[in-house]
Amino acid sequence: MARVYNFSAGPSMLPLSVLEKARDQMLDYEGSGQSVCEMSHRSKVFDKIIKDAEALFREIMNIPDNYKVLFLQGGASTQFAAIPLNFMNKNRKADFIVTGVWGKKAFQEAQKYGAARKVASSEDKVYSYIPKLTRADFDPEADYVYYCMNNTIYGTKFPYIPDVGDIPLIADISSCFLSEPIDVTKFAMLYGGAQKNIAPAGLTVCIIREDMLGNARDITPTMLNYKTMADADSLYNTPPCFTIYMCKLVLEWIKEQGGLEAVKANNVKKAQLLYDYFDSSRMFKNIVNKEDRSLMNIPFVTGDEELDKKFIKESTEAGFINLKGHRTTGGMRASVYNAMPIEGVEKLIEFMKAFEAANS
Repeated sequence: MARVYNFSAGPSMLPLSVLEKARDQMLDYEGSGQSVCEMSHRSKVFDKIIKDAEALFREIMNIPDNYKVLFLQGGASTQFAAIPLNFMNKNRKADFIVTGVWGKKAFQEAQKYGAARKVASSEDKVYSYIPKLTRADFDPEADYVYYCMNNTIYGTKFPYIPDVGDIPLIADISSCFLSEPIDVTKFAMLYGGAQKNIAPAGLTVCIIREDMLGNARDITPTMLNYKTMADADSLYNTPPCFTIYMCKLVLEWIKEQGGLEAVKANNVKKAQLLYDYFDSSRMFKNIVNKEDRSLMNIPFVTGDEELDKKFIKESTEAGFINLKGHRTTGGMRASVYNAMPIEGVEKLIEFMKAFEAANS
């Protein structure tokens, strides 16, 4: 069986051992005589799956007891509306740091529900850097401060957690979820879509401090009310059962790797290999501010659109797929999530060196 190296920004590749285990359990999950795809979400078998997944999340991320872990649907983008409906309700104000398309979309959605304020933005330089902020930049009357921690399209990541004082801090961590340790206690809410590092698309994981719950507006749709979902242990309606099962397998895999510290060390090694090459290459360049570079998403260009197209075509033929950059930026992008093996990065660099020699 020939497998390609998938550098997609999402849905992305999953660990091979996870896929193999899912394959082996597809027709009969642990002697139940049925696939997880078929079983009732109210069954004892699935109840153990979802509870084990939550317990693994709490263990791996060191999530305190006063936080709820919710397994929801609708993608991360659904939270753009759910968050202001649930939390922008005391002073009807919220502060936003906009460092990419997804932060901008969240900001625009929140404007429908209150006074959303853009505290800072890096749009002036095509989102190629992270603004430096201090506590004084934020409105103490804001109901929360919101930002996207890792910017998938532009390849930036916050090198710091914003100091917002006592204001609740909310972060979209979709594309850096489970890539390194994070201090959950610094946040009122963390959330992300599964299709990067967690599982196939279809699941959104929300980690919410309990004191934030119970203040949703009366107009909040039932399915967007976090307290409703928390009170029902994520089982108010039929959840994405198979994706939650896959999430559990990935969490088991992360634990087997040695936890998030070990995962981070591997991610740093992969990203550094690529950045070192781009910094020395005459053809390929990464234009992100060095101190703000992402470990997960690494965009690069040649500076020549036709050469970019040629590289994308030839790299795809060589088994390096989904290197084409986002439609808003062009160029190329290598997403090196947890499941990307280091040899995939090494072989990609070998290919780029050969391409550079042949086209210089």
